Amino acid sequence: MKALLSTACGGPETLVMGELPEPAAAPGTVVVSVKACSINFPDTLMIVDLYQFKPARPFAPGGEIAGIVEAVGDGVTGFAVGDRVIGLCGNGGLTEKVAVSAFNCFKMPDAMSFDDGASLLMTYATSIHALKDRGHMKEGDNVLVLGGAGGIGISAIELAKAFGGRVVAGVSSEAKAQIAREAGADDVVVYPHQPFDKDQSKAVAEMFKAAAGKDGFNIIYDTVGGDYSEPAVRSIAWEGKFLVVGFPAGIAKLPLNLTLLKSCDICGVFWGAFAARTPAKNHANVAELFSLYAEGKIKPRISETFTLENAGQAIARLGDRAAVGKLVVHI
Repeated sequence: MKALLSTACGGPETLVMGELPEPAAAPGTVVVSVKACSINFPDTLMIVDLYQFKPARPFAPGGEIAGIVEAVGDGVTGFAVGDRVIGLCGNGGLTEKVAVSAFNCFKMPDAMSFDDGASLLMTYATSIHALKDRGHMKEGDNVLVLGGAGGIGISAIELAKAFGGRVVAGVSSEAKAQIAREAGADDVVVYPHQPFDKDQSKAVAEMFKAAAGKDGFNIIYDTVGGDYSEPAVRSIAWEGKFLVVGFPAGIAKLPLNLTLLKSCDICGVFWGAFAARTPAKNHANVAELFSLYAEGKIKPRISETFTLENAGQAIARLGDRAAVGKLVVHI
């Protein structure tokens, strides 16, 4: 079967079309005929051997798929041939078929498209876990979302609004600011590009503080990292929550005296480990996402679609932080 393969460590330009043997439905798994595969930040890291999991080569990137169940392995209950499903496979999604643990599959609502299904879990399930389980968000909270025009940033904006919050999006351009507003952001901060010297960092902090108001942000959702994190922390509320979600701009270095001055918490958000350790809680979160989708309160923003043959371009766009919303590959 056709697949886009990483055969050697390197950037998206090293990916090549090739063939893989068709998967079999081992016990506990289902084989899914892939219809859509979304691109996520781990895909950019895995091909250059910088992700925490390093699959043996050759492998196909792509960890989030939607498709139709083609075969069911022994011991699997709740799934049948012909079911429309979302699957989390870690890698292997940029192929025609992939075997997925039934544990990591979810039946799609009838009204959900394959594109939307493939774009839901990595972003919205991360964000609902971050806001509810780690940030303990409550109605009326003041929320700052850094990277507010990316797929995960948009999911955080939509969910924070659905939970009754006031949301400010941090973005790097006016074009991205419009995307964040369309997602529901109440206000937008357009910050300059890093690196920042001390004065520039202070200026960005003042931008965040002005947008926060006198009491600061109760929750800061950081999908960016780098030089943006410290100015954001300086705008946090007393006993606020700073959620570390991702760091495509680099791993931030924070002066820990700020946590004392604001009595705030720095909280890591590792949704994949949460899902594996507490599957019942994760399934409850996903069920809530399906309900919010049916109510029209959340919907993935898919900005571009690609063919399998040019899926490397999608990974490159995400790695260059040029993507707005979600990028989906049609198989």
